[in-house]
Amino acid sequence: MLCLASLVAAQTLSAQSVEWAMQADPMQGDSCRVVLTAAIPDGFHMYDMGPYKGGPTATSISLSAEGATLLGEVKPIQEPHRYFDEMFGMEIGTYETEVQFEQWVRLTDAGATIKAQLEWMICDDTSCMPPEDMELNVSIGQQAAAVEQVAEAEPTVKEAPKDAAGGGSLWSLIIEAILWGFAALLTPCVFPMVPMTVSYFLKGEGGASMGRLRAALYGFFIVALYTLPIAAIIIITRLVGGDAVTADIFNWLATHWLPNVIFFLVFMVFAASFFGAFEITMPSWMVNKTDSKADTKGLGGIFFLALTLVLVSFSCTGPIVGSVLIKSTSGEFWAPILTMLAFSIAFALPFTLFAIFPSMLKSLPKSGGWLNSVKVVIGFIEVALGLKFLSVADQVYHWGILDREIYLAVWIVVFTLLGFYLLGKIKFAHDSEVKYVSVTRLALAIVTFSFVVYLIPGMWGAPLKGLSGYLPPLSSQDFVLGGEGAAPQSSANTAEQQGRKYSDFLHLPHGLEGFFDLKEAEAYAAEVQKPVFIDFTGHGCVNCREMEMRVWSDPRVLELLKNEYVICALYSDDKKVVPESDWVTTDAGKVLKSLGKINSHYALTTYGVNAQPYYVLQGADGKPLVEPRGYNLDVEAFIAFLQSGIEAYGK
Repeated sequence: MLCLASLVAAQTLSAQSVEWAMQADPMQGDSCRVVLTAAIPDGFHMYDMGPYKGGPTATSISLSAEGATLLGEVKPIQEPHRYFDEMFGMEIGTYETEVQFEQWVRLTDAGATIKAQLEWMICDDTSCMPPEDMELNVSIGQQAAAVEQVAEAEPTVKEAPKDAAGGGSLWSLIIEAILWGFAALLTPCVFPMVPMTVSYFLKGEGGASMGRLRAALYGFFIVALYTLPIAAIIIITRLVGGDAVTADIFNWLATHWLPNVIFFLVFMVFAASFFGAFEITMPSWMVNKTDSKADTKGLGGIFFLALTLVLVSFSCTGPIVGSVLIKSTSGEFWAPILTMLAFSIAFALPFTLFAIFPSMLKSLPKSGGWLNSVKVVIGFIEVALGLKFLSVADQVYHWGILDREIYLAVWIVVFTLLGFYLLGKIKFAHDSEVKYVSVTRLALAIVTFSFVVYLIPGMWGAPLKGLSGYLPPLSSQDFVLGGEGAAPQSSANTAEQQGRKYSDFLHLPHGLEGFFDLKEAEAYAAEVQKPVFIDFTGHGCVNCREMEMRVWSDPRVLELLKNEYVICALYSDDKKVVPESDWVTTDAGKVLKSLGKINSHYALTTYGVNAQPYYVLQGADGKPLVEPRGYNLDVEAFIAFLQSGIEAYGK
């Protein structure tokens, strides 16, 4: 949360913007004057039309006309304030408060439409806003009747489809958060407090009915204490900096090596804590101060009682809360808020239910050594899940330290040890003696060892489709049984011999051949007269791996991709710095040097998406043949999608 707050402070600016208006003033005959008015917010200035090479972003106005002819160029009506800028080392012009631009046109039809593409940047004395752009248009009726249109921002970038990353991923996060919430309840820090807290409410003033009401408020405050802090940070980020800043923050958290390595270490520390190496606790002064305020009556006392529970149980719930939040930051904008809400509801629900139905307390098992066993089991799971973050960094930066077989080997060992622990063959410092194996322990051991047996064939190249989203790609495996080495890399080697860009470190699944540079793919597609299948993907994209293993692996899909399309995979999170000739300069003047940033910029500016996977079937004219498609595990629907592209290409 502190990292998010600092990133917001560093990356966001005041949410000020220029308001534009466009109107057409009829003149004599068939002439007409189009006027654009820019209202600049107080304290800011906007640059004139420049141009400024190596300087600030100049105001750009590009006009086009239907049913009319443009006469000359667009010009400012007011003169800018000109001065020598020490920082840029050049003379520049600026406008304040308001400025107007004019363009003369001659009507050639009874009705005409004038369109304007605008781009500008504003600054104050301390900082500058990111460049903005919009499209305006004005209609001119017969005899050039005056028509005025106030600007409504029509972004040149399309709005991203809401389910581009797949709604199923968010639901899986919510379900996982609920399970973690119930698991946290079974930890030794929390479980003994259930009957104690419920009894406290039932014995208070006002009788049982008032006790139930207070218990419900207690549950509500628990939910609020877990959910509101992260929600406040995310909402403030969005309001102050906009969706782009929030997306940049989460993209950085999801793909950069630093947060991923930190998250991996955090998981390992939490696991060590669960194994009994040490206790992670809140400072005693904080807990005591909060607990003293819980004795007061009214809502304040209930709130501080809930806060005391949150602080006291931190050593058990802290690692789980961290796990939930860290996993959800790579999801959609609302994923962290919704997953934390789901976790806290599941965590607080028993306190309320047992207060409403106190007879249920009799069915609760007594506290004992089994609670520590729950912590240890969660510790093993933390070790397994923590590897995912190290794997993401490894794939994005091509370190080659955690290939698929190494990843699987660690998982096999971890879950084998978990199975032996459940059978009482391994004992930790705070464990009670296991005199016999209960039915519950036996059932869990059977499930664990069955999972290990399922993992073992993966060491020889089995696809393990059920875990495709969590494992490194099969192309990173050194040996595949029956494949004479790393079979999936054979296509990449062929592509490398053909001199295709980036094929020395990027690979396609299932032995498919293709490209990793769109221009190369388009040139080859024109040569062989086939449509281009653009796959916006990422190394850390769980849904991408699931699509490849569950949908692409279907023989009918593979046949269509191999024979009917030229495949181009564009990785949005790859950190490889490309040659200078391939660098891209954005409209804001920022130079993009890494392959991932270049591909991500292209996806956002062309299709308005920053989520993966996203599939585009592109025709010879460079435009989509059909509506692009996101994450969806329906194989038949994906086949229909590919076939519709083939039909549209043939028309």
